[in-house]
Amino acid sequence: MAELDPLIHAPARLQLVTSLSAVSEAEFSALRDVLDVSDSVMSKHVSALAEAGYLHIRKGSRAGRRTTWIGLTPAGRKAVRDHVAALRRLIDVVD
Repeated sequence: MAELDPLIHAPARLQLVTSLSAVSEAEFSALRDVLDVSDSVMSKHVSALAEAGYLHIRKGSRAGRRTTWIGLTPAGRKAVRDHVAALRRLIDVVD
């Protein structure tokens, strides 16, 4: 049975991975704006999740400027599904 994943349980990280679960990848700046955090805070979350193997990072350019694209790895997608399943089990016992 899946349990809560402490790495993605923090609200900002949970919002980050759930946002990414709907797409193949997204721009760093778009995700930062959704989370309403600074570049440095966003970088720390992305780095921690990438080190765990949950995210992949791709550098590129768009409209002539450098950008960073972030997406969930297969392990990251599984971690999100397992975490959501664990949350649902917890919620199901609430009256």
